[in-house]
Amino acid sequence: MAPPGGAGHRLPEDVGKRAPESAVPVLPTCRERKPVGGATSRRGINRKRWPPSLRTMVEAADLLVRTLGECRIDSPLPGLLDRHGTTEHYVDEADRVLFDDTLAMVGERTGKPPSFEPGGPRRQIFFDPAKIRVGIVTCGGLCPGLNDVIRGLVLELTSHYGVSRIVGFRNGYRGLVARHGHDILELTPAGVQHINEHGGTILGTSRGNQDPVEIVDCLDHLGVNILFVIGGDGSMRGAQRIAQEITTRERRIAVVGVPKTIDNDIPWIGHSFGFQTAFGKATESIRAAHIEATAQPGGVGLVRLMGRQSGFIACYAALANNDADYVLIPEVPVDLDGFLPHLRRRVRERGHALVVVAEGAGQEYLAADGADASGNRLLGDFGIYLRGRVLSDFATAGQEINLKYIDPSYVIRSVPANPYDSVYCLRLAQAAVHAAMAGRTEMVVGSWRNRFVHVPIPLAVASRNQVDPGGDLWMSVLEATGQPTSFSIPDRAAA
Repeated sequence: MAPPGGAGHRLPEDVGKRAPESAVPVLPTCRERKPVGGATSRRGINRKRWPPSLRTMVEAADLLVRTLGECRIDSPLPGLLDRHGTTEHYVDEADRVLFDDTLAMVGERTGKPPSFEPGGPRRQIFFDPAKIRVGIVTCGGLCPGLNDVIRGLVLELTSHYGVSRIVGFRNGYRGLVARHGHDILELTPAGVQHINEHGGTILGTSRGNQDPVEIVDCLDHLGVNILFVIGGDGSMRGAQRIAQEITTRERRIAVVGVPKTIDNDIPWIGHSFGFQTAFGKATESIRAAHIEATAQPGGVGLVRLMGRQSGFIACYAALANNDADYVLIPEVPVDLDGFLPHLRRRVRERGHALVVVAEGAGQEYLAADGADASGNRLLGDFGIYLRGRVLSDFATAGQEINLKYIDPSYVIRSVPANPYDSVYCLRLAQAAVHAAMAGRTEMVVGSWRNRFVHVPIPLAVASRNQVDPGGDLWMSVLEATGQPTSFSIPDRAAA
């Protein structure tokens, strides 16, 4: 069935510019072809890092979610909804989830407080389940839980909504571009029954820009009414370009994202699926490095973990083991002239040390140019660089060292989801289906203050979730490791 025509709506173009409360947000028309994926920013949104002090830049209008039209079809899930109102465990569809959660933050506001639309099933839906076709695509790097999300989407669509036509696009956005020649995969409950037991994605994935015009051509040709995109911030910017092209053509096709980032760097969604599995797996490498370091005189364990611009995996993995003496992350500048003497003194006094470093830390010491296929800046390998500096510094000081370097990056991201993430993946998939069937579009699902919510894609890609050096997580890391807040001149002299 070809999707019917219809007009779309859009969000205000600038964060911080309020719209009248009665206004319905409408997307700007996309007049030029902009490639799907990559690191380009949304026109009108400043993608500079938003520190916590600028949280008030997010206003009520920025959290409005686009809809394709009025919901007029009775939901096939009335039994789940009739007895519900808002409680401490459930938010009714007519209610909202507050963005701010302290008296001080609420007190800073003037005017209507910002709030999210809650996730969950609706009493009325937009699409007729018997007449639609659904597409699913996975994009970007691997992450634990991708197959769980695919399985959750298929089971929710078929078992509860009665949707019978679901296709998977292979190898990321490339699978939606005819000239690449990828076939599509029919997805059925039987076909996805056990895929959650395996890492990776049965659909395959890829990085790189694709033309949204060609992608929407594919959706039109196949009669796809809903597209689920499972991917990171670059993939979500691609989904936004697709939604804008759909609006230009006046089609009624919903584009809903399930955000995937092993680094946990997408904001306003609580945390990403797969993150708990990732840092849990990373603890095994930290434990091994600690055992190696304590087994030999002058033992130093150095573990490099994933985290391009956000050091969450390094922080949580280090806290889970509580064996690390130092944690180096991208958000906190590394002073090697102070760190190296401090490390030598630590080994001299206690016989060993363990250092955990995120891949994006210390880039100020490296000269890396260029970008990958998705437009992400290429990083220098600070783990290897730090290894060389540590060995050289100990040699210069005439101090014994036995250093073991461990990099488990690809092992971490390719494993199946742990039980917690499996549950979270399923619930995110259910929330995504409910949103799409109700005609929501250009949005992602997430969990805010333990409530499932709808987050507009322009807001989700306008900033980056990072470890706050002034926040309680980093404070916990400093308490657990005993490392100083900075490596001062006296530390260098003492070593």
